[in-house]
Amino acid sequence: MIFATDPACKTHNPGKGHPEQPARYSAVYAALDAAGVIARAKVIGPRAVNREDLELAHVPRYLDLAEREILGGYDHLSTGDTNIGPESWDAATAAAGCAIAATDAVVKGEAKTAFCLVRPPGHHANAVKGMGFCVLNNVAIAARHAQRRLGIGRVLIVDWDVHHGNGTQDIFYEDGSVFFFSTHQSPWYPGTGAANETGAGVGKGTTLNCPFPAGSGREEIIGAFEMKLVPAMEKFRPELVMISAGFDSRQGDPLGNFTLTDKDFSDLTAIVRAIAEKTAGGRVVSMLEGGYNLGGLASAAAAHAVALF
Repeated sequence: MIFATDPACKTHNPGKGHPEQPARYSAVYAALDAAGVIARAKVIGPRAVNREDLELAHVPRYLDLAEREILGGYDHLSTGDTNIGPESWDAATAAAGCAIAATDAVVKGEAKTAFCLVRPPGHHANAVKGMGFCVLNNVAIAARHAQRRLGIGRVLIVDWDVHHGNGTQDIFYEDGSVFFFSTHQSPWYPGTGAANETGAGVGKGTTLNCPFPAGSGREEIIGAFEMKLVPAMEKFRPELVMISAGFDSRQGDPLGNFTLTDKDFSDLTAIVRAIAEKTAGGRVVSMLEGGYNLGGLASAAAAHAVALF
């Protein structure tokens, strides 16, 4: 397994008392170390990213705005509810660089799987704005990189964060080459992800949303993976699988009301890996999204990472 990270990701500081705190990075890193993940994995850093990399998922005017406001000392992006600090641009570009580097390594056969310990998270950022704690959409940048530079055709993006990955959905909604699958709490932030949101144009049928009420857990979410995602992938046949691994869907998270356990995340990982083994050569690239109970985030991320070996 590839373990991709950079200490710069810890430097993003949204402000005192914010749930997306630097301690999230430290908690996950310590848990992965204790579980033997770091010792067993091939550890890599980010690839230096340029504007062309970021424009794989974002329009130039948004990138100009985000960089200008972060370096200008703003405490939040003017596009939405994303708090920022003076190091946030470096952290966000390091996160995107880790996603690209991990994708390179997996597609080129250095390992079958990868986990990226990155922050800020990315799945709420769409082409034109950041929102929901997210600046750059790491998984979308990496997916486009795989397609346009590494010869990958069809990509599956699985998102089990408790919040719907509206940004990722938006970016690929009319693109039939990227299948977006999401389980998430509803009604809940950001208010998107209804079951009837299935894509548009040539992308019709390649968005699959599974919204569930508060209190949902293993039965509902693993059931959706087994009964909906697995059959859909028999037809779609992805060549690369990516995971937006949000652990705020774990029991006890302050920003979600799902009841998944560490064992559930291990089992979800196994389901996704089985899909990848069928048509994608086993290739899975996962990256951290949400998760705000530090102890729960740490143990769930470790269970997920161990299951990637």
